[in-house]
Amino acid sequence: MKRIFFVALMLVAGMSLSFAQKKEAKIKFDKVLHDFGKFTDTDGEQTCVFSFVNEGDAPLIVNQAVASCGCTVPSFTKTPIAPGEKGEIKVTYNGKNRFPGHFKKSITVRTNGTPEMVRLYIEGVMETEEQ
Repeated sequence: MKRIFFVALMLVAGMSLSFAQKKEAKIKFDKVLHDFGKFTDTDGEQTCVFSFVNEGDAPLIVNQAVASCGCTVPSFTKTPIAPGEKGEIKVTYNGKNRFPGHFKKSITVRTNGTPEMVRLYIEGVMETEEQ
């Protein structure tokens, strides 16, 4: 009888461990789109910040942030973000002498958390001095 009880106890304990959730990071952005509105090419570079929080229960690591073109440069928090803490991705757009008119660019962010990939967007209308 003791042997059956012990085997049943071990079986239940093993099942409990297999159903235990793995700790993971979870990234949540305040916004995924920033609109610069209208500006002129003489205004210089346009910059915005995408803030995020780690809503998970493990440290969050931003592995990379890649822009869709060379006129957009992202920089990001490289240190692990503890659960409940905040980080940011700063995006600079410089389309001077290249892309007058409306633009919409994307920044692909890859992390060790959920979701593994998030796409951020910037848009606006850059006017030249002649317009």
